[in-house]
Amino acid sequence: MTHASASAGSLAALGLLLTACTPFPLVQRVAASHSGCAFYVNTSKKVVALTLDDGPDRKTTPLILDLLKRHKSRATFFLISSRIPGNDSLVLRTVHEGHEIGNHMSRDQSSISLSRRQFERSLLEADSALRRFARPRWMRPGSGWYNREMISTLQRHNYRCALGSVYPFDPLIPVASYSTRAILRQVRPGAIIILHDHGKRGRNTVKVLSQILPELARRGYSVVTLSELLPERGDPARH
Repeated sequence: MTHASASAGSLAALGLLLTACTPFPLVQRVAASHSGCAFYVNTSKKVVALTLDDGPDRKTTPLILDLLKRHKSRATFFLISSRIPGNDSLVLRTVHEGHEIGNHMSRDQSSISLSRRQFERSLLEADSALRRFARPRWMRPGSGWYNREMISTLQRHNYRCALGSVYPFDPLIPVASYSTRAILRQVRPGAIIILHDHGKRGRNTVKVLSQILPELARRGYSVVTLSELLPERGDPARH
């Protein structure tokens, strides 16, 4: 895919990169004009979906699972399938404890940079690895960019695309206090929160979750998986 065609076809997931420091109406405008991915759900119920990208990690994922269990919360883990070998028991634990696993492709790379064939190959390679544990329903494109061809491929393979509405730039700003403030400032009913697992990012997320999970509970929020937040099919960006 050429740079020009990627730019022309890409749907402005870049808008999500602004959500940590801009008002929710911007997220609404991005979601309304760029269909195909779930950004949030319109609801008055105090419920949010927590999503965690890039795992599994044998050191950080167990700590995250411990925190979720302690605070009676559930999450959707978007796994990179090349990181599963040697961590099978960890993925099994994730599923057995009521969490959801999603497809974050076979390797840590920008999905928009792949050709249509490369994208489909990576998607299905990851799908094959994940189906040993559970049937994945959700996919999140690497680096957050997507286009209509990608959405068409996902739909053909019975996947739904998820981005989010609360993103604290944690890969770029790995400061737990910043992430915590950004999330708690932006969270609202129906939000989809994006954080990261694996390595330093996972260690940052452990610190963030130790702060936001009790505070969300204090505010009356339930923390759930994507499929619990969006159980119905349809155009998820417009929910």
